[in-house]
Amino acid sequence: MKVFLDANILVTVLNKEYPAFSYAARVLSLADNPKFQLYTSPICFAIAFYFSCKKNGAVLAKKKLALLAEKIQVAENKQSDVLKVSNNQQILDFEDGLEYYAALNANCGCIVTQNQSDFHFSEIPVLNAEDFLRQYTI
Repeated sequence: MKVFLDANILVTVLNKEYPAFSYAARVLSLADNPKFQLYTSPICFAIAFYFSCKKNGAVLAKKKLALLAEKIQVAENKQSDVLKVSNNQQILDFEDGLEYYAALNANCGCIVTQNQSDFHFSEIPVLNAEDFLRQYTI
């Protein structure tokens, strides 16, 4: 199963933000499970770097992101995605819209985020880390 990870999942793990850390870390650990392929976007990596840098400094943040980049596939956006986000009146946050279309481009079956309401427009399932684990791993 292809799973798209929102930036807040990455930030939660990089910065060990409780109480969501244990669930988000378990989702990331699925990168080693052949049943799952984890994806995120370059935008999510950039957001994760920004917040990790604030907490851990640039050197450690880069090392942490390099480790993630070895395990997580990159879902990309196309020029047409920018237009789709711009023209979709349901999408209120441009960044979330780009993430959504990146997930679709990678044929992801769901989006994992701590802010499900950010993807209220999604036509694929949107789950928080705890619900994703409960639904797909137990």
